[in-house]
Amino acid sequence: MQAAETARADRFLIEGVHGKLWFEGRKGADTLIVSFDNLATIDEGWPRNPWAFRRLEPMGHAVLGVQSHAKDWFRQSTTPAQLLALRDAGFFARFRRIVLTGASMGGFAALNFAPLIPGARVLAFSAQSTMNRAIAPFEKRFPFAVRKSDWGEMPFLDAAAAIPYIPRVVLIHDPFVPEDKAHAARMRGPNVEQIACPHATHEAIRVILKSGTFPLLIDAMARDAPIGPAFWAAYRARRTVPKWQRALIVNARAAGHNRLVIAACTRLLTLSDGETGEDRVFLRRSKRAALATLQANGGA
Repeated sequence: MQAAETARADRFLIEGVHGKLWFEGRKGADTLIVSFDNLATIDEGWPRNPWAFRRLEPMGHAVLGVQSHAKDWFRQSTTPAQLLALRDAGFFARFRRIVLTGASMGGFAALNFAPLIPGARVLAFSAQSTMNRAIAPFEKRFPFAVRKSDWGEMPFLDAAAAIPYIPRVVLIHDPFVPEDKAHAARMRGPNVEQIACPHATHEAIRVILKSGTFPLLIDAMARDAPIGPAFWAAYRARRTVPKWQRALIVNARAAGHNRLVIAACTRLLTLSDGETGEDRVFLRRSKRAALATLQANGGA
């Protein structure tokens, strides 16, 4: 299929050396969501849908999945060349609004490649700004990425450099994760909205998905509307998400807030939705440990 034909197609799959582009159009859709693979997605193997496709499909938007064959943080030539070819063929001009989204590695790619697409906005979860150790010496996670990928040269080396060229950026991260907090601090600007989600961990996207608030974020980005009270009201459902519960308790215990641990465990044990027996055991043990610590310290 020629580039011009691809740009007009209702659906297509473009194969590349390092990855694929999978497009699923929707009749009458004027918003395109471009989603990027992350490390967990790649572990699923092939065949697989575009990242978050199952969540995005019911919303009625067109979806372009940017897929990678390896855990390479998209540090390869295939993906940018594919996106540029689509742009030059007029594909993106079909849509009134374009939102790029991804988590961790996918968030890094969404930010880096957004300037290639005129007017594209970005919704990124726990995004790294770079894995270059000289630029981000605080980042020592994911050694595979540094060892197996080229992190020495531009282009697309540092997502912070792309920020001024993106009309709107929404960054969601857990400020209790030091590396994610540091990356977010590097990507500030008047066009950037930082949304801190304490205790969501580096896998904040999982808490967002489990709390049912992902569609609200996508809808706000698609309408270019603020991330407002409706999101925060719905996000209260995080209290029933075991990953968030565990992170809250672990962080509170690490800070020595034993009374908070006791109160939180007592309350969370009344919220049974989504909890397994293992999760409830964790809460009970944490509560007992905090009580024991208080008693050993004379109730202080």
